[in-house]
Amino acid sequence: MPRKVILDVDPGIDDAVALAIALFDPRLDVLAVTATGGNVDPAQATANARTIVGLLDPPRLPRIGVAASDVLLPDRGPSVHGPDGLGGADLPQARLHGGHPSEKVILETVKAHPGEVTILALGPLTNLARMIAREPSLAELVGEVVISGGTAFGRGSTTPVADFNFFANPAAARYVVREPLTKTLVPLETTSQVVLGFDLLEQLPDESSRAGAMLQRVLPHAFRAHRQLLGTEGICLHDVVTLVSLLHPELFERTTVGADVETSGELTTGMLVVDHRSSNRWKRNVDLLVEVDASAVRDCILRGIAQAARSTE
Repeated sequence: MPRKVILDVDPGIDDAVALAIALFDPRLDVLAVTATGGNVDPAQATANARTIVGLLDPPRLPRIGVAASDVLLPDRGPSVHGPDGLGGADLPQARLHGGHPSEKVILETVKAHPGEVTILALGPLTNLARMIAREPSLAELVGEVVISGGTAFGRGSTTPVADFNFFANPAAARYVVREPLTKTLVPLETTSQVVLGFDLLEQLPDESSRAGAMLQRVLPHAFRAHRQLLGTEGICLHDVVTLVSLLHPELFERTTVGADVETSGELTTGMLVVDHRSSNRWKRNVDLLVEVDASAVRDCILRGIAQAARSTE
């Protein structure tokens, strides 16, 4: 039976690739795609989620959650995702309006399938934190949360010690990390082990499929932006690696740790603080993925893209 999932996203080129793979993987039943502000502002995040789902047109359309507009996001400056989050790909816009807030969509979906839903959190944890705060008893009805974010050893990206997803809303990250949920965290140091080179572009499906048409338009920007902004020749699709960790947990090394999130440090806001001490003084509350078979994960990504292309021809 396919695994019921909610994809909570802030699209984002890597979110777009993750959506393309997840929506056509027979092992997943994507019940909802909920938008949150992060890589782009909330309105753009909602528009991007609708555009991606509408363009891919999966056989079963998930519910779309609208990102909360009252979230203040930090200014991250030039982004590898481009000003619109999708590399300026100018994708056909979905003509959808209205819709329910993301936290409400998550809440209703979890209520409808108690204990069965895995939430794949690929952006800041705003929606999940709000859902739990709104109805705390629902936390025990969530099957599992798989989170793309945090740093296992304080090797950050947005700041020296914090990744963007936790830095964008550290209070929400702390709230979720402290909640008694079944949580798997895929930190920046782990997702960064999977680097995709320029040969990925040669292996993309052509534009005869809907998935191929989208990926051919968004991924070249990612390579250009990584070279111009970060000085790297390859790209890391952090959210796609997190998706693969859900589909192929055997490719990752897992350890259980005590963790919390710093919310007020002058230099450390948004840092995931992990208790690596042998005395284990903190309660172990998070499963942390610390190593990955990078070559095997790259193969999984390519197979997922090929499956999406075949399904959208």
